[in-house]
Amino acid sequence: MKANGFDYLKKITAVDYIQYLEVIYIIYNLSARKEEIVKVRLDAQDPGIDTVIHVFKAADWYERELSEMFGIKIIGRDAPRLLLEEWNGIDPPLRKSFAWGKDYRKTGGS
Repeated sequence: MKANGFDYLKKITAVDYIQYLEVIYIIYNLSARKEEIVKVRLDAQDPGIDTVIHVFKAADWYERELSEMFGIKIIGRDAPRLLLEEWNGIDPPLRKSFAWGKDYRKTGGS
């Protein structure tokens, strides 16, 4: 897509459909003023997708958000720290299986 002039990453997000997850990339061709949406279906039990940070630097925070909020493994990169410092980093809060009301803050010296 980048070779075809789509040079701007507007957004990466995900949707939990319970049986599977879907990662959605919204990319834009600035000179042609065209937008494309690319969707990738992932296994809900072990979701993982390759990083696109080498193509779009703007993917950095979006990929960290996918990892933390949806539990999607971003293959080819490591996030230096959690975006939400008070969160335990284990249970993804934007998954439909998330147990609301549970205390997810870090405990102890971690």
